[in-house]
Amino acid sequence: MTPYTVVLATLVSSLSLVSASRWQVPVNCSTPFTPITAADFVQRLNPGWNLGNTLDAIPDEGSWNNAKVTPDVLATIKRAGFRSVRIPVTYADHYVLASPGWQINSTWLERVRDVVDMATDAGLLVVTNMHHDSWRWADVTQAGANQTEIDEKFAASWRQIGRTLACAPSTVAFEPINEPPATTAEHGKRINDLNRLFLEALVDGHNPRRVVTLVGGGEDAVKTAEWFERPPTNTTNPWAIQFHYYSPYNFIFGAWGKTIWGSNEDKTAIVSDLSALHNNFTDVPLLIGEFSASPTNCEASARWRYTDFLVRTARSLNTSVMLWDNGADNLDRTVGRWRDQTSVSLIVGASTTGVVNSLPGGTTDDSASSQWTSAYVFQRVGSPTTSQALPYLFYGNNITSIAGGNGTLSSQDYTTNSTHLLLSDTFLSRHFTPSAKAGSKANLTISFSGGAVPIPLQLVLWDTPTLGQTTSVANTSTGDLSIPVTYRGLPTVAAVRLTSLNGTGLVDTWTQYLGPLQQQRATYSNQWNFDTGHVIITADAVKTVVASGQPAVFTFEFYPRTPGNAVNYTLAV
Repeated sequence: MTPYTVVLATLVSSLSLVSASRWQVPVNCSTPFTPITAADFVQRLNPGWNLGNTLDAIPDEGSWNNAKVTPDVLATIKRAGFRSVRIPVTYADHYVLASPGWQINSTWLERVRDVVDMATDAGLLVVTNMHHDSWRWADVTQAGANQTEIDEKFAASWRQIGRTLACAPSTVAFEPINEPPATTAEHGKRINDLNRLFLEALVDGHNPRRVVTLVGGGEDAVKTAEWFERPPTNTTNPWAIQFHYYSPYNFIFGAWGKTIWGSNEDKTAIVSDLSALHNNFTDVPLLIGEFSASPTNCEASARWRYTDFLVRTARSLNTSVMLWDNGADNLDRTVGRWRDQTSVSLIVGASTTGVVNSLPGGTTDDSASSQWTSAYVFQRVGSPTTSQALPYLFYGNNITSIAGGNGTLSSQDYTTNSTHLLLSDTFLSRHFTPSAKAGSKANLTISFSGGAVPIPLQLVLWDTPTLGQTTSVANTSTGDLSIPVTYRGLPTVAAVRLTSLNGTGLVDTWTQYLGPLQQQRATYSNQWNFDTGHVIITADAVKTVVASGQPAVFTFEFYPRTPGNAVNYTLAV
């Protein structure tokens, strides 16, 4: 061996040792790390908000429906009363080296650090994670998945993330991975393995005392309660459990005509789901890292009652909450305006002060053939105007004032009893005039005693919408089918019934056993959608019709869900 060869071999050996131990190099932070407990962290973050579809977008920030985040967005969150932000991050498209180092692009890591700094500078606590990596490369349920490589990549990634954020204050917590797929106990065990690797990586990444929110299969409450295993007793990181809650599926995701919520059965399900996890881990801080009843597809009064009940139930079980927001649901980031300020106020109030709110009533019986809601006063065009009695759940509060509609309402305009708000025909006639066209006629705000959140009430004159066309031939090559619509009332679709011409359901045929307003109904986003000027049949729905080989009828139903407020569109093949 020549002298040059000896020198080269020694250098290679030294570099290998440096590479193997590079995570042990001390990180010099200008500010000392002040540890806090997981219980303190989880309590202080309540309530939180998710910066969704941003750093978790694929392949990069700004690739989806949101611009790159700026400090003003986080300032808006803080002003609204949220105390924390969850920052989902997808790393899948930012690796510059493969096995064994799995180096992440330094520019991307710096961007993550910059956004975390924005949030802490705004006075917000932070939870950040690996997000869509859960299905891009870390899905332990996939047949033939290289489990060894998943473990290697996962640990290497968290060593780098941990080192990048090592100097972040203790008000920044880590979550190992978002909603990791798991359908069996064995999958649940593998998620526990990832939690363990995550904790080991944080020790290497200079975060042995940082709060972490560990996860179970799918971050599902029931699966987590069943399969989650506590980390080793020598774990130095304070830890909590994070789970997500989107239940009942049919209400939250606009499926199968479910536009109501609030029955005793509905409430019992929430209490049961949250209690199952709480009762298994009574000594562990719990966090609902995602939940949302979106204004885009959930009826208002049902949404408010659901949100209030869920947050109150979580609070009673010492569980904190973080609202999911993908930028299209809750906060319009372009103008800094909440699409449903009432839901935001309910979340902030119910999670922090515990003030008992008064809420509008609504249909809760799935067997009902029509539905009502006290979020609106509906009057059909051409119908005589009469007084209306709107059921409210006052919960011990009184109405102190009703404002809007060109002033504050007087005692001649409304009265109340223990169960209802009664609006006089004289008052309603000022807005529902014989010559008035369909649409929203007034927006009222009802204020209550006891510090309860004010609740809006909209006066709506309605008639059946009209479509720009009522039939076409299915074409699977053109994508979604957008049909012009003239709304005559609320500019939103409540549900869509999808059948063949003979009345047979084309999707989810089991819905024939549901109530009359759910039978043969399709699912929002899967088969139908809408915007300000169109009702939309999705490309997948068009393919379903073509595959059936027969014409189909899409019955678009609107609010109020009552006979006569629907239009048909026939798709021929």
